[in-house]
Amino acid sequence: MCLDSLDSDVIDTSDSFDPESQLQQGETKLCQFKYEVVKDLLQKPATVLVFLGVEKRKNCSSSFSSSQTKGGVQDPAAWFAICTDEDEAELLKRCKQKNCSFPKMPNRDLLKLTEEEAGVVAQARSVLGWHSRYSFCPTCGSSTKLEEGGYKRSCLNLDCRSLRGVHNTCYPRVDPVVIMLVIHPDGNQCLLGRKKVFPSGMFSCLAGFIEPGETIEDAVRREVEEESGVKIGPVQYVSCQPWPMPSNLMIGCLALAISTDIRVDENEIEEARWFTRQQVIDSLFRGESPAFTAPPRQTIAHQLIKHWIGMNSNL
Repeated sequence: MCLDSLDSDVIDTSDSFDPESQLQQGETKLCQFKYEVVKDLLQKPATVLVFLGVEKRKNCSSSFSSSQTKGGVQDPAAWFAICTDEDEAELLKRCKQKNCSFPKMPNRDLLKLTEEEAGVVAQARSVLGWHSRYSFCPTCGSSTKLEEGGYKRSCLNLDCRSLRGVHNTCYPRVDPVVIMLVIHPDGNQCLLGRKKVFPSGMFSCLAGFIEPGETIEDAVRREVEEESGVKIGPVQYVSCQPWPMPSNLMIGCLALAISTDIRVDENEIEEARWFTRQQVIDSLFRGESPAFTAPPRQTIAHQLIKHWIGMNSNL
């Protein structure tokens, strides 16, 4: 949930993602709760409160009014996130909006939000998830306390070495992940894979975590070879996307293959194939009987594929 402090509301996402009905339903909006409705929760010791930031624009994306200055000018809304042990059903009763519910599949529900609202939820979910895992000091095991608006936890053991010198054990972590679109040596095909958990027919870019001491380029080459057996030459960074599942930063790249034989590691992925540029275009733009289903447009995988279609055949 997220809380606005000025006239103040809490937000939550609504029900689960259904790819078949997404267009009919339209984009999901965040549920918003007035501060007065949840202020009792803030008094509970188990509740975690995190400051998310202040709206950049005066015309806030939230549906409530901001506080006013003496001159009658509205101040931008400030957003907070709270984590509470309140019963879900009881919490929903506090919401005055229609059709309000909690997400059943957060990783898919996030894709139904607008870009601005998805950013709020991503930040809130990632930081609150970190708090849930770091109630105790990773250095000595003692309890920790929240500081700096929710972006630091300090050990309560005054003798803990995490309180001396420079340590980052009590700050929110971000895990870097490479996600890459592999381009065939002929420049007119790309390599996509699918996991068993994917919806039927969907293929996406290969991806994997960067290991300690590894560069982005090395991670791309290692992950592609591990998952598909394809060897990679030049690597080019394109863009990135935060993905709070729980705290990943997806680093999007294009990778030029120097081999074409596919040997899938079935422990990693179920299948991998080369798709022609025309097959990709048919999939993205709903051609007749597309060879595969592309990942949703809100994902960096979709944007990498779209980026490749719009460029010439070489890196």
